[in-house]
Amino acid sequence: MSPRFKSVPAGSNGLSKINHFVVLMLENRSFDHMLGYLYTDQRNTSPLGQPYEGLTGHEQNPDSQGNPVNVFKVGDVASQQDLYYYPKSCPGEGFSNTNQQLFGTLNPAPGAEAANEGFVTNFAQTIPWNAANNRDNLPGTLATDIMGMYTPDLLPVLSGLAKGYAVCDHWYASVPTETMPNRAFTLAATCQGRLNDSGGQFTAPTIFSLLSAQKKTWAVYGYEAAPLTKNTFSDIAGAPASNFGQFTDFQKAVKSGKLANFVFLEPSWNPAGNSQHPNYDLAAGEALILQVYNTLFGSKVWEETLLIVTYDEHGGCYDHMVPPAAMPPDSATGPQGFTFNRLGVRVPTVLVSPWIPAGTVYRVTQGAGGTPLPFDHTSTLKTVEKRFGLSSLTQRDAAALDVGGVLSLSTARTDNPLQGVQAPVNPSPGRVTLKPSHLQLVQAQLLSEIPTKKENQGAVPFEGQTPAFKTGKEADEYIRKRSQEMGV
Repeated sequence: MSPRFKSVPAGSNGLSKINHFVVLMLENRSFDHMLGYLYTDQRNTSPLGQPYEGLTGHEQNPDSQGNPVNVFKVGDVASQQDLYYYPKSCPGEGFSNTNQQLFGTLNPAPGAEAANEGFVTNFAQTIPWNAANNRDNLPGTLATDIMGMYTPDLLPVLSGLAKGYAVCDHWYASVPTETMPNRAFTLAATCQGRLNDSGGQFTAPTIFSLLSAQKKTWAVYGYEAAPLTKNTFSDIAGAPASNFGQFTDFQKAVKSGKLANFVFLEPSWNPAGNSQHPNYDLAAGEALILQVYNTLFGSKVWEETLLIVTYDEHGGCYDHMVPPAAMPPDSATGPQGFTFNRLGVRVPTVLVSPWIPAGTVYRVTQGAGGTPLPFDHTSTLKTVEKRFGLSSLTQRDAAALDVGGVLSLSTARTDNPLQGVQAPVNPSPGRVTLKPSHLQLVQAQLLSEIPTKKENQGAVPFEGQTPAFKTGKEADEYIRKRSQEMGV
């Protein structure tokens, strides 16, 4: 059945059509791991005839003995119990692990060329480390599991949006390390020299203050708790409580037509939640993506919204594309003399709007050969800045590509590519640990370091330390209570 269209006024085109940017940033999955097989059966060509940098099925990585390990489809080998938990353990994260995955060494020499051939050997080292540090390995986890890739039938929501709207096959994490530095780049275009998740608040200006200065609105929503982002940046620590909320508040804002100009959505950080962090339940994250999409589709703000679904970093999951060079955001230098002059591993990114043709593989190319140029998380910033006439935050977002060109239709589509699509059901839910997740601990630590009003007044003592939690539920309760005391 052919799409139906709705006309818009003459002269309405590109970014001028968009008044609301909604960013859903999930956790720790690489492009190949989630979308590599999207168009493999069509010889990596989209229905529009556009080339797609996906998997052929012949990609390999050597094991510790030098034996080649091929990529494989998770559904071909996984038990029903393991189906939505691959790679069945948390792969190596952070700068050193990423170096080993890309260069085969923890500390590559200056000018070294990546070959992306260290994923299996790094995972082989990470599995026993996880066991020794009380982190879950599901029974039977093997180093070769890191080469397991999901197919469209197992991820019908993410894949359906990628096919029904646009997928960016050259979108990379902003920095080759873990979560918090990449989330900092997403909202501040720098991580101020940090390469790990610890270190307290980032003090750089953010997109939020740029928006406020131009009388544009913004909001940050956690899923079922106060958002981690609130206390990640000193720039917004004193922002009104009305700028923050939970997913139900996002739904109310959409329904009322009062959605902010820029919205940042967080998943649930609980191990039983929907962040999709390995080795948590991927199906729960599929349900979240569908929930976001269904909230927006057909709403009062739908035709004025660009939804960006992305992942902060690859989390140690395999990808065959070598990350390219990048513009350093500032003069900061990280550990091992890293100058932030190269990007992280490629991550899944899908662009959703009724102004996007179905089956789009969105790239910006250069030169006679049409070499694709890289997007990274600061491309979101550049797009918002371009739309609302904002200044750049750093050299990185100043040099970044925007995605406004994807909005190429002259009339808005009214068809629904996810009509009838349901989120997959995990045949074996609840297999993950009850222990608190790493990001729950990060959020709890940030909250513990900031005095509440009563603590500032001396009514109760300020300890400045995070309690020990046995379960994610305990961590959630502490985060909820402390956030309330801080007026979040």
